[in-house]
Amino acid sequence: MNVNRTTIFRLRQRLHETDTVSDRPRSGRPRCTTQGQDRNLVRNHMNNRFLSASASSRQTRGRNNQRISANTVRRRLSTSGLRARRPYIGPILTQRHGHQPTLWAQKQAAWDRIQWRSVVFSEKSRLCTCMEKKRRKIPSTLH
Repeated sequence: MNVNRTTIFRLRQRLHETDTVSDRPRSGRPRCTTQGQDRNLVRNHMNNRFLSASASSRQTRGRNNQRISANTVRRRLSTSGLRARRPYIGPILTQRHGHQPTLWAQKQAAWDRIQWRSVVFSEKSRLCTCMEKKRRKIPSTLH
């Protein structure tokens, strides 16, 4: 089994004493929110996706009317399966944007070779003629 002998002995002894081998409850700091408050936090964030954890922590009071931290809210949302994502920041595309490449192609249909030599085609959305030193990096999300 590739386990120490004392581990097997203790598990066997615990099974004999308590009829189970599961871990016993450990001492630790009690939770500052109830399960009902946790469900309420999740429901509020599902209804308002742009609600921040800090705003939610200011609105929610824990047991004994104590304040809860934004990190507590994030942990509660994380255990329920909600993860923070960065919102998409970019242009909102319309139908007009979809028609523009077609209009451009129709306009340039009559071009000759000399005019086409001044056009650069690229698969990239960004064309840099020099190296940019302060390019922002966006962290990838874990699934």
